[in-house]
Amino acid sequence: MFEYFPNNYQWSLAAMQPLNCGGHISEVENACQPLKEMSKRGDDPVALEAWHQSWKRVAEHVEQQAVHDEEAGHHLSAGRKYLRASLYYLAAERLMINTDPRKLQTYTKLLSSFKKGIELRREPVEWVEVPFQSSSLPALFVPALGSGRAPCMIHFDGFDVMKEAIYTRIGDEFRRRGVALLIVDHPGVGEALRLRNMYSGPDTEVPAAACVDYLESRSDVDPERIGIMALSLGGYYAPRAAAFEKRLACCVAWGAIWDWGQIWEHRMKGHTGHLPVPLFQLTWVLGKNTVEEALEVAKKMSLEGVADKITCPLLVVHGENDRQIPLWHAEKTIEAAVNSPRRKLKVFTLAEGGAEHCQADNQTLFVDYAADWVAEILGGNPKGV
Repeated sequence: MFEYFPNNYQWSLAAMQPLNCGGHISEVENACQPLKEMSKRGDDPVALEAWHQSWKRVAEHVEQQAVHDEEAGHHLSAGRKYLRASLYYLAAERLMINTDPRKLQTYTKLLSSFKKGIELRREPVEWVEVPFQSSSLPALFVPALGSGRAPCMIHFDGFDVMKEAIYTRIGDEFRRRGVALLIVDHPGVGEALRLRNMYSGPDTEVPAAACVDYLESRSDVDPERIGIMALSLGGYYAPRAAAFEKRLACCVAWGAIWDWGQIWEHRMKGHTGHLPVPLFQLTWVLGKNTVEEALEVAKKMSLEGVADKITCPLLVVHGENDRQIPLWHAEKTIEAAVNSPRRKLKVFTLAEGGAEHCQADNQTLFVDYAADWVAEILGGNPKGV
């Protein structure tokens, strides 16, 4: 992985996110260059403030360029810049503590820039609400190329990702293969967490079922060809949902998680696993006041006694050099999924690239591989529509 901050994995990973989502390397350099010395201070409040300010500065600069293009009537050019600005606002927000009111302000700037970018470029994205319990889950629906009822993948997020970032990484590749996408901010992430106070928990089949219900109501989706995928912590979310929501026709774990509680216990003892974000994210995502309370929830997020209930095709993708989650989590998931009629483990190696956590070093490799697999399983068109 390109590690801009050699002594700070967390910051290097965060800098890779906008690059993987379509950010420009010179703009990323403009944000990161002033932070080299600060990166050595870890999660020191002064360092995190410097991170926020540097990325916010770049985001505002690119956004202002977009405004000038839009005023000149150059909507496609403006749209590209708004989308990049949204990525930099995302980076600026990523490491901020959730009690800082500027975190929400930065997040709303992200949402605004992203929506302007999509609308000005006339990209095929529909903002939808998935009915869920007494509220709803905000989501992006990306229709498949072609006509008629298409297969569709529900895409859940991970521990610290949101639907806008997912769309910029994968949206076009799936639709080109004749597969629609429903990219969801489910409890614990994105809008659901930040604007609706919905927290994550073990029973991911519940929001997954709500998504299937919604997709079954659409005339452009084939209800018999709905699958689910998710990244990072989604390596637990998606398999858990597929195990108990039997209407799901396939499942993709973009990075495996066999036992999330064990991962956090080891991290707290300093034994294994790099932190992707500051520790406060754990209590915030799970809606708990203390780390101890959050750990009790995390301990319930295991595929032990769950993976053998998966009865649909399953793809687990992992990196050989994943420094957050050991490879055995992927191997154990596949080994235990004895009732999946078509299970496959794909390990990206250091030699081929994509060897880091969720292929952070080259996510195009995962996207191509997974999109082809899904198109074959659900009957899309791997050769392109």
